[in-house]
Amino acid sequence: MKCRLLAFTCLVTLAFGQTNPAAQAARKWRDQHERAIMDEFISLLAIPNVATDRPNIQRNAETIARMLEKRGVPARLVSVPGGNPVVFGEIKTPGATRTLVLYAHYDGQPLDPKEWATPPFTPTLRDKTLERDGQVIALPSAGTPFNPEWRLYARGSADDKAPIIAMLTALDAIKAAGLKTKSNIKFAFEGEEEAGSVNLAKTLAANKELFSGDLWLMCDGPVHQTRRPLIAFGARGAIRVDITVYGPRGELHSGHYGNWAPNPALSMARLLSSMKDESGRVLVEHFYDEVEPLSALEKRAVAEAPDIDGDLRKEFWLGSVDGGGKKLTELITLPSLNIRGLASSRIGAQASNVIPATANVTLDVRLVKGMDPQHTGQRVLEHIRKQGFFVTDQEPTAEERMSHAKVARVIVGRPEAATRTSMDLPISQEVIRTVDSVRGPAVKLPNMGGGLPLTSVERPLGTRTIVIPMGNHDNNQHSYNENLRLQNLWDGIELMAALLTM
Repeated sequence: MKCRLLAFTCLVTLAFGQTNPAAQAARKWRDQHERAIMDEFISLLAIPNVATDRPNIQRNAETIARMLEKRGVPARLVSVPGGNPVVFGEIKTPGATRTLVLYAHYDGQPLDPKEWATPPFTPTLRDKTLERDGQVIALPSAGTPFNPEWRLYARGSADDKAPIIAMLTALDAIKAAGLKTKSNIKFAFEGEEEAGSVNLAKTLAANKELFSGDLWLMCDGPVHQTRRPLIAFGARGAIRVDITVYGPRGELHSGHYGNWAPNPALSMARLLSSMKDESGRVLVEHFYDEVEPLSALEKRAVAEAPDIDGDLRKEFWLGSVDGGGKKLTELITLPSLNIRGLASSRIGAQASNVIPATANVTLDVRLVKGMDPQHTGQRVLEHIRKQGFFVTDQEPTAEERMSHAKVARVIVGRPEAATRTSMDLPISQEVIRTVDSVRGPAVKLPNMGGGLPLTSVERPLGTRTIVIPMGNHDNNQHSYNENLRLQNLWDGIELMAALLTM
């Protein structure tokens, strides 16, 4: 698939060329400074960035603030009590009539270093992906070009420190070329997106004037699987649901008590199978009732998106897919219910002949525009009750467990609602024209499949958001061996230059 995608990308670039002068200037600058760009990027990636690691989060924030100030952009750290800092920077443009805010986040997902091929905070360059037996290589000397297909492995390399480096490098490039910004520009780099952006809305609400803007460009996520640029006009929301199903007080010998003591793992399996049908449609009653239909323009965008399902099935070794015949591009505009992880007792060499005491699962429910997160969470709870469970949000007492045949502890987490910006707004059309001028026509989608804190930005500030991703689709974000394809960084620098001068 990768060879086909590369060929397709080259054809698109040749056919449409590059007409944006800021993007052209960025390419020229990058050609001359690849090693310096990579050195700065690697230094940033070497700072651990798990959101709960407060000392290193502070180091990240202070480092990024210095990187902005080095480019003449006044910067400060903004936070609320208990929150990680948002790095703020601002470029005031004389005569500007609007303000654009560029967003990225510098924190990353938690990790287990033992799962990584090389330490996650020791950025490592490889000549290919690990799946293709990529080998560690040294950084080329200054003036020697980097192969654009090389991969840089580190936590945060794609998600989401790459856009920060791309923005800062784009500033260098447009300054060197004598180009000017037309809008006021603000930067907002968050430090707890991977922890659920629990303090972002509060931080913005407490500093409305500082963070106000006509449009926030959310630079996070992967580009389209064809390697074409992607513009997503929204994101799905999410609710986390944790469920514990109870069996005996402690593990019991499966020979002595099998066929008699109920097995919570089996009970959990039955519960989960009741939530979705064979095609993947969610069976929770009224689950789809509040879904806001796509507009005619949004439906056309979905229909015009490249058909990638066949290639992705080969890449992911899938013998079948869910969706009842619908394509991936359409399915990500619908809500979903996913099992994030499932556990009960032990397996493999550590397995014991027991009836487990509990079974645990974590679900994520993806929401789309129109769905009320509170209503959806309540519908999931009601579904569990309808399967015969006594539902509690506390650890059940002995009396509760003995007086009910089936008991489930259910914790519904803090939700993030979904939102979409209309694709036919003048500012939306201007973003489309700008992105298309960099490397040819982008793929336009009503929303991306993943979640971003769009409502945490829109509600306190009364603004709009559009998502401009940059990473490669096979970057292993949120997993081990996260990586960035270098061409995605080079393309991102050009894209950021075009947007900064829009």
